[in-house]
Amino acid sequence: MGQTLSTSMAKKKSGGWLESIKTVVYAGLIAIGIRTIAFEPFNIPSGSMIPTLLVGDYLFVSKYSYGYSRYSMPFGPNLFQGRIFGSLPARGDVAVFKLPRDTSQDYIKRIIGLPGDRIQVRAGVLHINGAAVRREAAGPYVVEGDGPRMTVRLYRETLPATAAGPERTHPIVEQTDDGPLDNTGEYRVPEGHVFAMGDNRDNSLDSRVQNAVGFIPVDNLVGRAEFIFFSVDGSAAWWEVWAWPFAIRWSRLISAVR
Repeated sequence: MGQTLSTSMAKKKSGGWLESIKTVVYAGLIAIGIRTIAFEPFNIPSGSMIPTLLVGDYLFVSKYSYGYSRYSMPFGPNLFQGRIFGSLPARGDVAVFKLPRDTSQDYIKRIIGLPGDRIQVRAGVLHINGAAVRREAAGPYVVEGDGPRMTVRLYRETLPATAAGPERTHPIVEQTDDGPLDNTGEYRVPEGHVFAMGDNRDNSLDSRVQNAVGFIPVDNLVGRAEFIFFSVDGSAAWWEVWAWPFAIRWSRLISAVR
């Protein structure tokens, strides 16, 4: 009887381990499925999208917004070409994409130009298809958390309506209207591509820099930024548990990205 009891306990223990492993595997598959099909979390490491996104913001990106490409899946396996259930972003969307020259890097910028659009910046003012985009001064803005603290100019910029959507207004900041990216040639967005810019116009490596980012293939789009679920200002180290509550930007939690 002792041997039978011992064998039974061993089987039960083995079965318990097996069930635990299966649970972990199932949980992992569910997480990968959600990350691939529905939402993926990202964090903001740089200030190129200030003031819309701040360094230390954590946000969810919807993977279904533009359909699915190879880059919708972890590690971007080359299983198919093009997009499944694909659609173009709306002008003004804040989107995550794979950098064309190095698809291991994720970038997040605002979609400014769609296929066929002509984009140019003149004296800091964005022009789309030959027309100046309306912007209104909104006072000074203090940039923090991305290099030296500085006061810049805040504007409300209104992108023109398209067949897919209405006008969209968002904030931008500029130090000057005379910087290297404030006067550009005209860019004509090719078919199958989009043109993206950061809201921090004088401190953003984006489609204006053709040899670094350039036009973004639609296939490289990962998804649309939807909402910020967490945000920290970097004032507390990981071990300073007592300071964590003061480092959280409580007002930014669960706020939509527009």
